[in-house]
Amino acid sequence: MDLSQLNSAEQAHMTKIIEKKQMQDFLRLYSGLVERCFNSCCNDFTSKALSSKEEQCVFNCADKFLKHSERVGQRFAELNAEAMGVPKP
Repeated sequence: MDLSQLNSAEQAHMTKIIEKKQMQDFLRLYSGLVERCFNSCCNDFTSKALSSKEEQCVFNCADKFLKHSERVGQRFAELNAEAMGVPKP
């Protein structure tokens, strides 16, 4: 986003809005990860500790979720670059 047309106070305000939105997106992503992995992996409530099977499931779930998110981000960047007319590396 080009903020160069705004004065410094407007730029600072827009930067704060963008940072707030990025934090909200991160928290939404994190909450989705926690909810998905908890619901998929944690099903034995006889102990407050995770079993080794649950722990491995949570690790695999989080790893898969993060790799998926990274790939989606890369693909989005590729499509955005194409839309802007930037050649692929």
